[in-house]
Amino acid sequence: MFAQIDGIKVNYIDNGVSEKENPVVLLLHGWGCNGETYRKITEHLSPRFRVIIPDLPGFGKSPEPPELPKIWGIGEYADLIRKFCEKLELNNIIFLGHSLGCRIIIKLLAEGFPLTATKAIMTGAAGIKPRKSLAGKIKTAVFKAGKAVLKPFPRLLTKLQNRSGSADYRAASPVMRKCLVKIVNEDLTPLLHKVKPSILLIWGENDNSTPLSDARIMERLMPDAGVAVIRGAGHYAFLDQTELFLRILDSYLGGNNE
Repeated sequence: MFAQIDGIKVNYIDNGVSEKENPVVLLLHGWGCNGETYRKITEHLSPRFRVIIPDLPGFGKSPEPPELPKIWGIGEYADLIRKFCEKLELNNIIFLGHSLGCRIIIKLLAEGFPLTATKAIMTGAAGIKPRKSLAGKIKTAVFKAGKAVLKPFPRLLTKLQNRSGSADYRAASPVMRKCLVKIVNEDLTPLLHKVKPSILLIWGENDNSTPLSDARIMERLMPDAGVAVIRGAGHYAFLDQTELFLRILDSYLGGNNE
């Protein structure tokens, strides 16, 4: 299915019970993912909820965001999701986010999401900018100096960027690389105290992308938040320990699909 939002044809999955009185679970995926990544969650929740998963622009079947008039960051993605909800006339929303999707949820809830959102589940939530070590600062300085020197030599500059960037950065297109840099450099920590709805943080004990310490910060700064830690799981806890992840969801949302 597709929804036209500000000239962008947003692909989305829409499954489950669609009665107006039932809550809508709006799942916002992580970087490099799309709706299909969360199939098991969708199948589990669909008997009780209407589950909607949009492919964020630049992922899945949704085209990349425009480069002009400016590169997209979290604000632009949050604005698109707000308009997406209005277009589909969604209300009584339960947010479920992973990684990048959690950045968008934090932005929406902290800045006054206009529709009813009573609770949210975040797993491997990104948004807290890590402090750089001295070695990290030196690496960044060397990279910036290298970019300046190699700017007249595009091939050499591309090699430097590919060698220095993360796996996500290397895999991204030129436009999405710019988006990624803008997104990861926005620290959402100052917004956490404004997130008023009930928040469940589900975290993999061995998450190397968004460490468990980030969950503890979010739990402390959000007014109504708690953490469920899944032992032996990483950044994709819902894939590493699927059954346990779904049981935690059921406990928080109430009931199960049996």
